[in-house]
This record gives sequence, structure tokens and C-alpha cells, in this order.
Amino acid sequence: MSGYIPITPEERKKMLEKMGVSFEELLTPIPEELRFKGELNLPPPVSEYEAWKILRELSKENASFDEYICFMGAGAYDHYIPAPVNHILLRPEFYTAYTPYQAEVSQGTLQAIYEYQSMICELTQMDVSNASVYDGATALAEAILMGRRINRKNRVLLSGTVHP
Repeated sequence: MSGYIPITPEERKKMLEKMGVSFEELLTPIPEELRFKGELNLPPPVSEYEAWKILRELSKENASFDEYICFMGAGAYDHYIPAPVNHILLRPEFYTAYTPYQAEVSQGTLQAIYEYQSMICELTQMDVSNASVYDGATALAEAILMGRRINRKNRVLLSGTVHP
């Protein structure tokens, strides 16, 4: 298997032989009148870079966020992303609170979580902190439950502007 080609013709032939069917037999659930029966009028293949240039030029026909204000909300808007972000996102300890179960495989992740928790304790002067919740909603629920336990209150004031 190479590049973005899912299977070679030889691999397809072996697979069909193993299943004992032809390619046409696999298409029988699709009604005959819905099947395309012509030749596609496609340009010759191009490299990934050439395709990128063609699509970039074609995209100039669309309105973009560079020209108009965007009101999409929920953090989905056009904004500058510094170059290091892509590299940081290659490291799961920076973008997920998932705590790995195999410590010997994930020492880097566990070290990053430990360092983060230690810094939070230092900044807040608290004895403990938790860096291993799965999302913001879970973190909020944990904070509310902790507040209820500490203050022994049954009512919570929650802003209507909290993101769902």
C-alpha cells in the first residue's frame, strides 16, 4: 500500500477472490438506475502541492473571514494561530486530560500532569489540585461538588453565560 491509494488492483483482486464475489456483485444492492454509466471528464492527476495551488486559487472566488466579520461563535472564528501550536498539539499531554493507565509508556504525559498540578498548588497556595478531568463541564461539576462539601450548602449560583 502506498500514499493515499487505499488498495492496489492486486490487493483488490485477492480480497474479492477471498470473499468469492466479483466487484459487480458487491454493487447489486444499488439499483441499476442509480448507477453512473459514463466516463468522468476529469483533468489529469496533479501533485499534492499543485492541487493545493489550484484549490487556493479557486477559493479566492468565495467570501472569506479575511473580508467580513465572523459571528460563528463558540470559539470558531478566524484568528491567528502561532506556529508552535501545531507542534504542541502533537503532544497529547498538552491537549487532553486523559490520564494514561500504562505509566511506563506515558512518563512524559504523567510528568507534565504532575508539573501542572504542582504549579497550580503553588499559585493557589492549596494543598492539592486535580489536572485530570476530561472537559470543562466535568471540571465545573467537580468544582461545584467540592464547594458543596466544603461549605455544606445545597444551593449554587451559576452564571447564565457559562458555556454549555
